[in-house]
Amino acid sequence: MAPAEPNRKAIGATVEHAALAYLQARGLRLLARNVQARGGELDLVMQDGAGLVFVEVRYRADPAFGGAAASVDRGKRRKLVRAAQFFLAHHPRLANAPCRFDVIAAHGDPAAPDIEWLRDAFRADEC
Repeated sequence: MAPAEPNRKAIGATVEHAALAYLQARGLRLLARNVQARGGELDLVMQDGAGLVFVEVRYRADPAFGGAAASVDRGKRRKLVRAAQFFLAHHPRLANAPCRFDVIAAHGDPAAPDIEWLRDAFRADEC
């Protein structure tokens, strides 16, 4: 009997952990993980200097068909912006910090994925 294929949540958590380690190694500091907001979720909220970074982590086993970054379409970006607004409304001390939206596009082995960091991948006013 073949072992069961790992479930999507477990793979997602593994890739998210790798993305977090990648960003921390580059000087970002974790503020929050998996922030649930009406209509969306923020995978990682990080601090980069005085600024806030809302990070969407996307994984594809194979980078074909546009890869992970291409899956952050207009609808997904709108959900991320609304979730960020929710986060800032509940953390007023951070509300005036400069903010950006980054995407971590990962592919390959979930335990050691190839990571592409797209800084300032989109702007809130584009949504």
